[in-house]
Amino acid sequence: MESTTMVDLLKQRLGVDTFIYTYDEKHDKLRLDHPTLNKGMDIAVGAVASKYDTVKEQAIEEVVYTIAQTFAAMEKEATQGFDSLANVYPVIRAASFAKASKEGHTFITTDHTAETRIYYALDLGTTYRLIDEQMLEKLQVTAQQVKEAARFRVKSLPTTYKVDEVRGNLFYFVNVNDGYDASRILNDKFLADMAANVEGEMTVSVPHQDVLIIGDIRNEVGYDILAQMTMHFFTVGMVPITSLSFIYEDGKLEPIFILAKNKVKEENKDQ
Repeated sequence: MESTTMVDLLKQRLGVDTFIYTYDEKHDKLRLDHPTLNKGMDIAVGAVASKYDTVKEQAIEEVVYTIAQTFAAMEKEATQGFDSLANVYPVIRAASFAKASKEGHTFITTDHTAETRIYYALDLGTTYRLIDEQMLEKLQVTAQQVKEAARFRVKSLPTTYKVDEVRGNLFYFVNVNDGYDASRILNDKFLADMAANVEGEMTVSVPHQDVLIIGDIRNEVGYDILAQMTMHFFTVGMVPITSLSFIYEDGKLEPIFILAKNKVKEENKDQ
């Protein structure tokens, strides 16, 4: 589906008078601004259109739901204020992700790897809001308190997974769909426990925010499978992070390129 057709379809589903719509053709993004809250959000139209070609109506339903829940959270924030640090979690984003909100407020972040960065989110039930410096005053906390609370909370998230064997290699999928699946990459104990059971080389992948993939790579073909798998997830994810995977060794994550059955490691960077 063409991006312009998707824009028209979204306007039809959401209502032409519900938001102020601004389509940026150069960056293929649709800006939705709420007429009374003075807040908005961006939609990566090309990604939605591409997903529509695969799953049809499901793609529309997912993005409409996300938009509705995001603006519902904004309305809740405006009328009820913020909750406590008990509802703060870390979220993983690409290193290229925006460092500030559309209003110009700098997000609270922590360096992670060369490909990823840690942001912090205030959970609002069915969605969440990334925490910026302006919000610290409303929450009456420091950035360090936010970071400590988030790292503590991520350890409480369930780490159930499904496992698939593909040509002698094992792949473990954490896909709880709570918005923090990729955040499990920050659960050091979980990764260490998985490493203790891996027979081959352990890889960790966060192609988008709603999945964490741990690989037990036991032969060379496993790397090709992993590369295809992560690229697929990266392409279909609502919030893509990185198509690269990481080697996990001695508590560290090292990004790797997988090219024609050869893996090329990037410079080491601690988790």
